[in-house]
Amino acid sequence: MNFIKNNSPGILLCLAIALPSWFLGRLFPVIGGAIIAIIAGMIAALFIRNIKPFEKGIKFTSKKILQWAVILLGFGMNLTVILQIGRQSLPIIISTISVSLIIAYILHRTMKIPSKISTLVGVGSSICGGSAIAATAPVIEADDEEVAQAISVIFFFNVVAALIFPTIGGLLGFSSADGNAFGVFAGTAINDTSSVTAAASTWDSMYGLGSATLDTAVTVKLTRTLAIIPITLVLAFMRTSNAKKADTSGKVNMKKIFPFFILYFIAASVITTVAVSAGIDIEVFSPLKELSKFFIVLAMAAIGLNTDIVKLIKTGGKPLALGFCCWVGITGVSLAMQHVLGIW
Repeated sequence: MNFIKNNSPGILLCLAIALPSWFLGRLFPVIGGAIIAIIAGMIAALFIRNIKPFEKGIKFTSKKILQWAVILLGFGMNLTVILQIGRQSLPIIISTISVSLIIAYILHRTMKIPSKISTLVGVGSSICGGSAIAATAPVIEADDEEVAQAISVIFFFNVVAALIFPTIGGLLGFSSADGNAFGVFAGTAINDTSSVTAAASTWDSMYGLGSATLDTAVTVKLTRTLAIIPITLVLAFMRTSNAKKADTSGKVNMKKIFPFFILYFIAASVITTVAVSAGIDIEVFSPLKELSKFFIVLAMAAIGLNTDIVKLIKTGGKPLALGFCCWVGITGVSLAMQHVLGIW
């Protein structure tokens, strides 16, 4: 009863923001429900004079529900099928992820960008935008303002990419007879699934290719999403190791510092893979995938409520520059690798 009394006002407030954001995100997929929820939450926070009654519920939503969202995200991943279909793009994916993370680390050191922001922007740029940030944030214990900043940076370059990539593809002379080259390009160089879908669908429409480009781009994007697993595991072990070193008493509690939800996320993806291999239709897991997406929107509403929009704008220059450098690096490496592999 105490949990309901303490947390329900904040959870209900987040829900009131998340529901319309979810539906608006479905109407405008290039923007997406997550970014709408963050913006709506930040605006709502400006008009709430006394946030204290909502604080516990907001914190619960931004932390615990975000973790549940990541766990449920695993039910959308059939590891075997994704790897089988995505083998062609695997060298490009590995190269682009490596370059983005290296750029993020170098700029973190040279531009004095906080390490958690650098990690979130680097991972979000290289893997799968909002989902990667959602999975990584609890692992590295990023605060809500850092998450909001990273999501905002990724969103900006998502929209730019969705608008200009089809034109870039035409200028570079990608084949208009099939959608393979542009599909691989979109799937490896655009951050979020919504913008990958938008750019690939535009290419299909421009050259009357049905859904050929879209099918390739989405498969490549799903293969790229698998990188969430090793990245979050490495970050989890690094965090645990650092906590052990920092604790001079030698009484580090593994259960408290290791983000076990990542293991549940991996278990969920393994369950899906085994079930599909046994003949169960993957559509059985669709409600869990949708619930995961809604939980992310719900958590982003909470993150928005906890974010100082004025401070976010004032401190946004360096993360935006970092996101731009990661984006340019990923795009360049994707094109170079396609050329080397004979795709383009």
